[in-house]
Amino acid sequence: MHITHRQLLHNGHYKLSQLIVQDGVKELRRERFEPGQAVAALVFDTHRQEYILVRQYRVGAEDEVLEIPAGVLDHEGEAPDEAMRREIMEEIGYEVDKLNLIAGFYPSPGNSAEFIHLYYAEVSRQTAAGGGAAAENEKIEIIRLPLDKLLQQPIQDGKTWMAIQWAQLHSGNSQQV
Repeated sequence: MHITHRQLLHNGHYKLSQLIVQDGVKELRRERFEPGQAVAALVFDTHRQEYILVRQYRVGAEDEVLEIPAGVLDHEGEAPDEAMRREIMEEIGYEVDKLNLIAGFYPSPGNSAEFIHLYYAEVSRQTAAGGGAAAENEKIEIIRLPLDKLLQQPIQDGKTWMAIQWAQLHSGNSQQV
């Protein structure tokens, strides 16, 4: 299978394209959501010994969602680790002490070109208020939880659930989320 034609259907906050996919003698029309590359991090405050998450309204869920700090690469050529450091500062107000890549993945490759770079970050110095970027109309509540309380939270966001599972595997904790 290969793509023979691309047409941009919408170029707003996000892009939507229609692709023609050649499958032998068949031509298939498929729409693809194109939000770009994203970053997300499970953030651990080494002084407080707590994970830092955010709660914010998400259009897809039509509700507030508890999730790890995340965002998109803002401009061409921005490195994922730079974007992650920026997002952590914007959303929770911390400077990053340590940043390690956990994985890179497509969360829904059947209909979306989004690619997420998932990190583990350690922080110890909150130098700004956080709460999101005013220019992006973000209204973010900062949530701090030790691992045992984090494991009790209802998590509906896939990247957050994956990051919590990673933390369990790397903490020696045998509980399941």
